[in-house]
Amino acid sequence: MGIAFYAPLKPPDHPVPSGDRRMARLLIQAWELAGHRVELASRLASRNAAASPERRAEIANAATAERARLLALYGARPRAERPEAWFTYHLYYKAPDYLGPSVARELGIPYLVAEASIAGKRAGGPFDSEHTAAISAVRAAACVFVINPADREGVAPLVEPPRRIVDLPAFIDIKAIEALGPDRDIGRRSLAERFGLDPGPPWLLCVAMMRPGDKLASYRVLGSALAQLLDHDWRLLIVGDGPARAEVAGALAPLGEARVRLLGRLEESDVAVCYRAADILLWPAINEAYGMALLEAQALSLPVVAGASGGVPSIVRDSVTGLLAPPGDAAAFAGAARELLVAPVRRTAMGAAARCNARDSHDIAAAAEILDGALSGARQIAAGVK
Repeated sequence: MGIAFYAPLKPPDHPVPSGDRRMARLLIQAWELAGHRVELASRLASRNAAASPERRAEIANAATAERARLLALYGARPRAERPEAWFTYHLYYKAPDYLGPSVARELGIPYLVAEASIAGKRAGGPFDSEHTAAISAVRAAACVFVINPADREGVAPLVEPPRRIVDLPAFIDIKAIEALGPDRDIGRRSLAERFGLDPGPPWLLCVAMMRPGDKLASYRVLGSALAQLLDHDWRLLIVGDGPARAEVAGALAPLGEARVRLLGRLEESDVAVCYRAADILLWPAINEAYGMALLEAQALSLPVVAGASGGVPSIVRDSVTGLLAPPGDAAAFAGAARELLVAPVRRTAMGAAARCNARDSHDIAAAAEILDGALSGARQIAAGVK
């Protein structure tokens, strides 16, 4: 079955790495694993970050032209070659879907959405028109996949009957990530030589882009928390880069040059080596949706200390696969990190539990089954089958 795939915030082939782009690619892979043919319907970016009237008009004009292009494109194809469902990933008030609902309606195919976020506080404000468009899209959906459990509260009042809401736990390709990189000892020696690291003390790992806003705020909490742990010997490895690199470096400067290594942006295989070689993954997760790095780390047996924001508690099982702290609380975060820093046996046990949790609850094979089953149900409903 053909699936028209669309991500209004950022297309899956965007050049800048991010968790959003990673999940988009994984969703495409999951659909294909379920036996469907996926095509990228459009690269139209509908993001209007500042509620600019000029940008709003620009997006509206572009969306009108893009809808016409898509309908002409699909209309010219034989029926067997047209998409049989439309799937939109990640729509919210700053990036609504202006294409999928109308194109799906014109083609007479199910319209599906995943990771739709509805913030009621945006009604009547500067983003009111975008907020309204996001609501309209959710109401039009034959199925709403909830990846971040925190989104359920916002979408539930818009979806009737409730069975149209389907839980889709965040997932990764477990087999693919397990195939990356050497084992812990070899990887640790390799990283120590490559970056001039002392392999003796515990290695604390952070994997995140360096952007203004929530990412930078998380780095600042991390710096404040680790400043409370200077009585212990450890090394901090940071994987990531971005426009806020200088600010991140400033937030971590009080920890001392000898303790911190900014490794920059690394290839996926090198990131896997870091996961295997480290002792704890740290991420304060300010306003995080769920955090792909948290899931990837656990799949490679690395316990996590994270902020309990958004959907993070759905990925990190507190006191089982890691420890959670209240979002933004540097003192609590430091306390959680200290607990694991001084307990290597507990870290090992949590790492083993983390790997099992990732394999049992967050693998792409299970996600493919959920997507395929929900699509079958949506097609039956559309066809009038009870």
